[in-house]
Amino acid sequence: MKRAAPVEEPVELSSDDSLSSDSDDETVKGKGENFFRLPNSSKSAASAEGALIRKAEMYQEYMKRIPVPEHCGSLIPSTSWLGLGRSMKQLYEQPLHYLTNILLRQWDQQRFGSDNEHQPLDVIVHPRKAEALIWATEEVHRMTTSSHHLGKLWASDPMYHAHIDPVFPTLKLE
Repeated sequence: MKRAAPVEEPVELSSDDSLSSDSDDETVKGKGENFFRLPNSSKSAASAEGALIRKAEMYQEYMKRIPVPEHCGSLIPSTSWLGLGRSMKQLYEQPLHYLTNILLRQWDQQRFGSDNEHQPLDVIVHPRKAEALIWATEEVHRMTTSSHHLGKLWASDPMYHAHIDPVFPTLKLE
């Protein structure tokens, strides 16, 4: 069985598929919402994976620079973990890490078929505890995730960019 020949022309998936430092500056300024997407080109699989790992390194370094809020005393009503995460992103104007978004989705899926499936999350878990749990998880993901592991996860998930938040705060570079 023959494989299809690779496409000669790269397909543009986002407005910025380059890995230059100029694109990193745009991301920091809040314009790089599609920056961490998988490059689609006729390069070999190994070089495409290498490019993806470099993007994961840049993403992880960027996420490390965003401080997790220290004072989280809001009572955010929520019906699901994903809903709580979405509200937190809006309230604190911060993205959540790719792995945190995946985990929130998994927690919601784990509720399917349980006795409390139809109850709002804030009835099951106190809103402050739920928020504190998400921020603690977020801090672990931001500070300890291997960019190599993250790149491998992204390579295995063609829709990984759907779990990368497009909300990027402006950071003050030192």
